[in-house]
Amino acid sequence: INYWCFYLPIQDMFGAGTDTTLAVLEWAMTELLRHPNVMQKLQDEVRSVAGGRTHITEEDLNVMPYLKAVIKEILRLHPPSPILIPRESMQDTKLMGYDIAIGTQVIVNNWAISTDPLYWDQPLEFQPERFLKSSIDVKGHDFELIPFGAGRRGCPGIGFTMVVNELVLANIVHQFDWTVPGGVVGDHTLDMSETTGLTAVSYT
Repeated sequence: INYWCFYLPIQDMFGAGTDTTLAVLEWAMTELLRHPNVMQKLQDEVRSVAGGRTHITEEDLNVMPYLKAVIKEILRLHPPSPILIPRESMQDTKLMGYDIAIGTQVIVNNWAISTDPLYWDQPLEFQPERFLKSSIDVKGHDFELIPFGAGRRGCPGIGFTMVVNELVLANIVHQFDWTVPGGVVGDHTLDMSETTGLTAVSYT
């Protein structure tokens, strides 16, 4: 039996899931440091649900709407994969005046869509509240927010990834209070430059 045919796909799945999850949590912590009011509101929600318990469980996530809004806003403003996996045009088509021939490789700019001012108010601002009264989700049905892609070729790990991101971030803000070095607060405190690669992580 050629075990490599099983090992390589599994290695790709673990690698993709680890790298992107790390990027989301890194950006979440960075934005919370830059917006202490958001961090305080998130901590109040998480600690209220936790009560006297030391850890947040998966069942607790269902009653944390602000936590979910924070994660969605991170995925919108800092999608771990700014450019989605290429697709191939299955037929000749015309889109916005451009002729796209069958067999053409099509690349979707995920970041440009999720920060398009046609769909988002103040698109470059970190505002989790925008999702509190919105039905927009990341499951691929709302095309203005597709961090996991959409359709049959969407990310198969979306369910697992969302739970991990929410669970880890909830436990971090529940058990720790953190600030930038020296207690300096402000939008320009942290370097928000992004690296280049398959996933977009912060230099911070």
